[in-house]
Amino acid sequence: MVYIYKNHIFHIQSVFVLTSETPLSVKKTIDYVFKNKSTNKSCQMKSPYLITKEEIVRIYKPVNPHTHKGIQGHAVIIAGSYGKIGAAVLASKSCLKSGCGLVTTFIPKCGYQILQISIPEVMTVTDESINFITNIHLPLIPQAVGIGPGIGKELGTQKALFEFLRVNKAPLVLDADALNIISENLSWLELVPEDTILTPHPKELERLIGKWNSESEKFQKTIAFSEKYKVIVVMKGAPTFTINRNSVYENTSGNAALATAGSGDTLTGILTSLLAQGYEPKYASKFGVYLHGLTADIALRKTGYESFIASDIIKNLGKAFLSLEK
Repeated sequence: MVYIYKNHIFHIQSVFVLTSETPLSVKKTIDYVFKNKSTNKSCQMKSPYLITKEEIVRIYKPVNPHTHKGIQGHAVIIAGSYGKIGAAVLASKSCLKSGCGLVTTFIPKCGYQILQISIPEVMTVTDESINFITNIHLPLIPQAVGIGPGIGKELGTQKALFEFLRVNKAPLVLDADALNIISENLSWLELVPEDTILTPHPKELERLIGKWNSESEKFQKTIAFSEKYKVIVVMKGAPTFTINRNSVYENTSGNAALATAGSGDTLTGILTSLLAQGYEPKYASKFGVYLHGLTADIALRKTGYESFIASDIIKNLGKAFLSLEK
């Protein structure tokens, strides 16, 4: 096993391995002993920072008893195309169920009835195009925006994404097809706010940073990418790693049940919601992936691995939040 720190490759000499059965209540301060391959010198360093319940409890801001929806954050989800309106539904509902006061979803016209019927609590704004997004016009200034799930790569959608990135100033989550479009236009990342959160799965990551020959090279390239564009990269996987410049965070919640269609869409909604509520991106990225994984840990006893679906993530968000208060 290897660990990348400030572009140096270190090989682990001894390691305490955390599993899903490791009690999260136990304080985890574990030193790894590394050997620097290039200089052949041994050195004592900390492991990748672990995202544990203890840390998330410190980040978590319980809802003020005197709050109202107007100050709980207004998020915008930009998602969907013909045949993929489900991505917009999942991202929007998870956004609302993660504590956001208001959610507006921007979709092509073909998704209007689907969204209004499936999530009556969410407001909708439609594109002038029927089947895909071509011109993003928002009647509000949101506290955060999540864009990409199911939008496709039509030429009109690519142009709309560019124009949106050019004018947007709100905290941002980029996912799915937004990442696929940007991977062919990396200079567009110079337009996004600092600490924008990117949520690629392995194939999307490969399109962004190029192919790698080893896990160590993958981390090295992702760290360099994060530093170059000043973005936070959530490397979805088992486990999920969050890369913020040269800091690497390993999530300790979640299990194989999350390997299901729509799982990433719900993560986009959760992260966008946390940003809209005022969490800084560096905290929202860690809190979001932990919550996302925790829903699968909670649901597993009832669903098993095979029957868990993305909607179960949304159903168990309430229990995930409540578990942080115990």
